[in-house]
Amino acid sequence: MTCAENRQPKVSVFLCFTLICATVLFSCDRVSGQTSAVFACDAAKNPALAGYGFCDKSLSVEDRVADLVKRLTLQEKIGNLVNSAVDVSRLGIPKYQWWSEALHGVSNVGPGTRFSGVVPGATSFPMPILTAASFNTSLFEAIGIVVSTEARAMYNVGLAGLTYWSPNINIFRDPRWGRGQETPGEDPLLSSKYAAGYVKGLQQTDDGDSNKLKVAACCKHYTAYDLDNWKGIQRYTFNAVVTQQDLDDTFQPPFKSCVIDGNVASVMCSYNQVNGKPTCADPDLLKGIIRGKWKLNGYIVSDCDSVEVLYKDQHYTKSPEEAAAETILAGLDLNCGNYLGQYTEGAVKQGLVDEASVNNAVSNNFATLMRLGFFDGDPSKQPYGNLGPKDVCTSENKELAREAARQGIVLLKNSPGSLPLNAKAIKSLAVIGPNANATRVMIGNYEGIPCNYISPLQGLTALVPTSYAPGCSDVQCANAQLDDATKIAESADATVIVVGASLAIEAESLDRINILLPGQQQLLVSEVANVSKGPVILVIMSGGGMDVSFAKNNDKITSILWVGYPGEAGGAAIADVIFGFYNPSGRLPMTWYPQSYVDKVPMTNMNMRADPATGYPGRTYRFYKGETVFSFGDGISFLGTEHKIIKAPQLVSVPLAEDHECRSSKCMSLDVADEHCQNLAFDIHLGVKNMGQMSSSHVVLLFFTPPSVHNAPQKHLLGFKKVHLPGKSEAQVRFKVDVCKDLSVVDELGNRKVPLGQHMLHVGNLKHPLGVRI
Repeated sequence: MTCAENRQPKVSVFLCFTLICATVLFSCDRVSGQTSAVFACDAAKNPALAGYGFCDKSLSVEDRVADLVKRLTLQEKIGNLVNSAVDVSRLGIPKYQWWSEALHGVSNVGPGTRFSGVVPGATSFPMPILTAASFNTSLFEAIGIVVSTEARAMYNVGLAGLTYWSPNINIFRDPRWGRGQETPGEDPLLSSKYAAGYVKGLQQTDDGDSNKLKVAACCKHYTAYDLDNWKGIQRYTFNAVVTQQDLDDTFQPPFKSCVIDGNVASVMCSYNQVNGKPTCADPDLLKGIIRGKWKLNGYIVSDCDSVEVLYKDQHYTKSPEEAAAETILAGLDLNCGNYLGQYTEGAVKQGLVDEASVNNAVSNNFATLMRLGFFDGDPSKQPYGNLGPKDVCTSENKELAREAARQGIVLLKNSPGSLPLNAKAIKSLAVIGPNANATRVMIGNYEGIPCNYISPLQGLTALVPTSYAPGCSDVQCANAQLDDATKIAESADATVIVVGASLAIEAESLDRINILLPGQQQLLVSEVANVSKGPVILVIMSGGGMDVSFAKNNDKITSILWVGYPGEAGGAAIADVIFGFYNPSGRLPMTWYPQSYVDKVPMTNMNMRADPATGYPGRTYRFYKGETVFSFGDGISFLGTEHKIIKAPQLVSVPLAEDHECRSSKCMSLDVADEHCQNLAFDIHLGVKNMGQMSSSHVVLLFFTPPSVHNAPQKHLLGFKKVHLPGKSEAQVRFKVDVCKDLSVVDELGNRKVPLGQHMLHVGNLKHPLGVRI
């Protein structure tokens, strides 16, 4: 979801860029020329406003919203169902622009935010796929705190809004997806923990009041959205055919966690259909699940122009008025776009939707603004009112961007004598590759203007003498320029080759067809490695995985690092790892498949589980049984680490009532039900030892394999912890396992069940059998 690509689904990339620029620079009434915050209830300017209930901070949010809505005309209500919300000047309510973005830092992609001479940039963290590779929940939250602080600081000087349509928590189901870089990866648990952590960092106020918001986050794109534009199949008309089992087992958990654990203020419904229904017009998905089962405290927003798309592109309704009515009745509150603004009044007049439903929708929107303090008067006199330009791009914030990149970088291969390099011993370092001097590429998409850039070349040159040859003019690498590259590699003490992708290869509205290194990059890498006299370090900068089997199997390529899109300080972080100032601890958050996988698996097949009858191989580490280039959770450090199981039960008994049916007949699994799940938990204590002298962080991944019932995952992440280990030290890590929550699987009908029989716990190379019985 970005500005122009949503508004004009079929425009060219150039026009999209032009429209984004036009929107941000010229057409945003709320922020252009603004030097102070936009807010309602300015009693200093209009003392009469103090008498209104909606301006009375002593009342509850519900009472304030009810007081406001009863004062509005139908047209004024409808004008507040769209992202460019209208003003109600007679009540002292200014225009408000709902659409701002903060995927990995404050962004100027949406029209609600811009940069200026007052605040020229904001801290640009790594893309979420790399941050997720840190497997560090405290880091997810810490980044959110910094981003919301910078957002509030920009709001106070009229440069930003308070509502941010981030994070993207879709499952990275297929390696070709151009937006996988925006997500936390392929695993439901990691994605759930990322969602809750980042949202808490964005939203939580310093006083911990869950009914107040620092800024309002939004989890997107709900649901089963992970195809943009593949072989002419577009997200706007794609019907994702998903089994109930896959929906509840894979696609829904991050959204459930975002709402229930993160208390997110918004969920965005997606463009695609799920099983024949547009998500934004599906009352079961919106009213039934998000509001009904999960109890969302906030508003539901459409992806940009989704309401228009379901009429014009999907032909789901016969008229625009029907589209407006169906989405509002399904539970939509806010339309990114203008369709609800244009056609809701007609829908009311035609009897397709009642005004009470409009009231309900606009009330959810106003309640969110109430929780943000938008109706509390002058923000300079409210919490966070002291924040300003001095709080953006601070040295601490920029250091956290560097630290986040360091923690995420994954070492995938390291031959003896390769990494870390010794800065004192290296007299000449060859730096080669189309991403070796990358700046803009490092910050991915949904980006802002960063505080500054440190490219890989700059980071490395700060430590040792370097010589540089790009080898390719860009990542497409139509014609590799080998001569200069091989010449400097021949004489250098060591060679670093930085290759990979960019938004020209993988992006919103651009899925990949193949997953090989683009163009002649492989030729460049192989030729340079062949002539190099010292260690050859291959650095892959990409969002999605790459089939780099050639490099994995080439002894001349001594080390491989994956660095995602590492943010504004990416080059410094890469240098920190290569020269051993930081011991890598990242783990892959997604499977790296061979090219043969995408040759035979259509991107449109949503099934997660393998189907032996058709030869369909399944998806992600949980279900795919074939060969990988690298696997989910892969990642090594410069030093060895040993695990041991200190304490874990071998048997868990589930208490059942005497008349329970499973006492008299053989059951493969038990329903997850309150009566036998209460207090059914146990602890696992693990020992982790750092075998080297160097201080290091280490990620502990606890997996389990359930019994073979209900077509359950072959392996599933049960928990993870990041621990810091000084050299030659040991630490204990404890996991609390809730049997019904953590050891359950989803059956074919979407119900959670606890399989009976032998489970297997995995940590590193250790396995521990665990029996679950009645």
